[in-house]
Amino acid sequence: MKARPDEALSAREAANLLGVKLATLYAYASRGRLKSLAGTRGRARRYARADLEALRARNAGAAARALRFGEPVLETRITEMTSRGPAYRGRPALELARDRVPFTSVAELLWTGVLPERAKSWPGDAAAWPVRELAKLVPRGSPPLAALAIALPVLAASDASRFDAHADAVLARARRLLPKLAAACALALDPRRLGPALEAGDPARALAIALGAPRTKPALELLNLALVLLADHELNASTFAARVAASTGADLYACLGAAVAALSGPLHGGASEQVEILAREAASASGAASAVHDRMRRGERIPGFGHVLYPDGDPRAAPLLAAARRLAPRSKRVKTIVAILDAIDEAGRPKPNIDVALACACAALDLPQGQGPAIFAIGRCAGWVAHVLEQYEAGFVLRPRARWVGPVGMLPA
Repeated sequence: MKARPDEALSAREAANLLGVKLATLYAYASRGRLKSLAGTRGRARRYARADLEALRARNAGAAARALRFGEPVLETRITEMTSRGPAYRGRPALELARDRVPFTSVAELLWTGVLPERAKSWPGDAAAWPVRELAKLVPRGSPPLAALAIALPVLAASDASRFDAHADAVLARARRLLPKLAAACALALDPRRLGPALEAGDPARALAIALGAPRTKPALELLNLALVLLADHELNASTFAARVAASTGADLYACLGAAVAALSGPLHGGASEQVEILAREAASASGAASAVHDRMRRGERIPGFGHVLYPDGDPRAAPLLAAARRLAPRSKRVKTIVAILDAIDEAGRPKPNIDVALACACAALDLPQGQGPAIFAIGRCAGWVAHVLEQYEAGFVLRPRARWVGPVGMLPA
């Protein structure tokens, strides 16, 4: 029977509805948070269901919304999410990409709020890197994020001033760190590339050397485009992980390590590699439709399509896909991914997102499978640093709340 809002419940029934003890229920009533109704014919006081439901909603809301003991969301001046994609400090990412703004300049925009008039030059530094020792720690063929996860604490240990959280010190550290992290991606592929990559200074060029990508102007422009489009995306999982670490006062290396750990999950940074696996199942453009339909028949998710923030399609995907096709129009891998796009479109499924575009860019650059997360991580480092700086300035600990729903045995089936 459907419950009536005007129904009066006994104290025991009211406590069960709220999920609290009787003592807590009486405390709510004594403090004025809940009104009790006088009993009739000797019955104990009762409680209106409508009042109980309202109190339960307030209690649940406070716990569900709280990130800073009551604040529902984090305030930011870094990136605004719009229907046309992210806007970095008010500058649409698509416009920055269209204008071929260097990734270093976009990073400076995210960090300082000012877009440099000229491309920023960051220092290259091949010194003080124990290449042989690091190569031993990162087995050949390891996932690219494993190299970053190992490189970060090594770099932290060699930076005696890493706990200096003044904005100027963090900025200087970030400018030295990003090219090194881009170069560190070589450890999982070919450690001999590490030295030349470290000397590059520019993260896009360092990453091209580390991954073994062509260093022609069109190839570097494609890589720069990917880094710019991936630079920030508000409070995604990895960025939030970085902010939680920053809120405790952790140093920049530790904050980026937390972000890399979150990014390594297959539902976040690993999605482009899943697109590559689908393309490998297809084997060629002619097998794309069959591979897609086989996935659908088995009820499996098709990676790289749809995005909860972009019901009309991820705006970042189109320019990256177009650039990849221009760079390598005859590439078998590129043609296969394009055929997958066509098969998905014919099936009426959601539009492509940045992950399938990144997989296509990797194919156009002829990178080994699984290197998309490396490009993703280096690009997103710009946003991570910006959010770390903003969280340092905010000066409070991020402490989400949990809503108690009872022990395991009390959960609904």
